[in-house]
Amino acid sequence: MSIKDPFEILADEITLIRRQIDQLQRTSLDRKDAEKLNAVVVQGLDRMAKVGPAVQQRIEQSLATAALDLRQHTVYAASEGAKEAIREAHLESIKAAGDLRKAAGEARREAWRWFGGFWVWLTSGVLTGVLLGVLGMFLLQGYGNAHKFGEHPGVFCRSAGGETMFHNSGDKACVFWLERSAGE
Repeated sequence: MSIKDPFEILADEITLIRRQIDQLQRTSLDRKDAEKLNAVVVQGLDRMAKVGPAVQQRIEQSLATAALDLRQHTVYAASEGAKEAIREAHLESIKAAGDLRKAAGEARREAWRWFGGFWVWLTSGVLTGVLLGVLGMFLLQGYGNAHKFGEHPGVFCRSAGGETMFHNSGDKACVFWLERSAGE
């Protein structure tokens, strides 16, 4: 035998009262029947008074369970929706990165075609630097040698093509002959 739900008990009691009222309407009541009916009605009302709080408690429990289930389902649905949105955004960002990588490759190839390539550019830059360095060296070499000769003529006289000569006063000089006679 199963335990009846408070709703079922209430429905049974109402059905029983309805039947009894139908029976009373069909028959005439005497005092004894009226007292029995009164006792049945009072008993039914007592049962209903006891069932009412249980029904209310059962309704509150059902609502609390439904609210908890609703919260859990809402959280699950929201987290699944967020996961799916993240997956889609990730796939779109991967696709966009691929498109950007492809566009960068095309731009790089076009730049190589337009500017003649890295090695040509590097070689021309190095050769330009070497040429400027050599020209600068020749330009500064002459000035540097002349400056050093002017500071120390005794040291650089022979290497510069001069001769050391002494004057009657005892001074020493570095002499460069512009023209020499054929005998010397």
